[in-house]
Amino acid sequence: MSPISQENTDVNTAIDAEFQLMDPAVRASRSLAARLLDPEFVEVGASGRRWTYEEMLAALPDLDGGSGSGEGDGPRFEPSGMGGVVLAPGVVHLTYETVFDGRRARRSSLWRRRDGETGWRMYYHQATPVPAGD
Repeated sequence: MSPISQENTDVNTAIDAEFQLMDPAVRASRSLAARLLDPEFVEVGASGRRWTYEEMLAALPDLDGGSGSGEGDGPRFEPSGMGGVVLAPGVVHLTYETVFDGRRARRSSLWRRRDGETGWRMYYHQATPVPAGD
């Protein structure tokens, strides 16, 4: 596989994993979410709160876009403009915007695949609110 083809494959795989993390069924399942989050995961949420791996796994079912009551029929993240670049072998940076319940946020995620592992895991995520009218 050519380097460009591999880079496209890596970016597309990270995008697919990012979409999985927006799925209420994945957000409600600690085991499914744990496969997608790196053990060293950190997030700076739109609120400014810093989340660790364990904190995120514990809270994810009840956060925005989760299943909450288990029904999964609440508001969902509406992503747009998702794209990415390979920063280094095994590291992909994704950027995009979301709308959730009328609120917009610009998002940035770092995904990594460690030597010997087959799957990509989110290492870092940041959400920045977009001011109304912007």
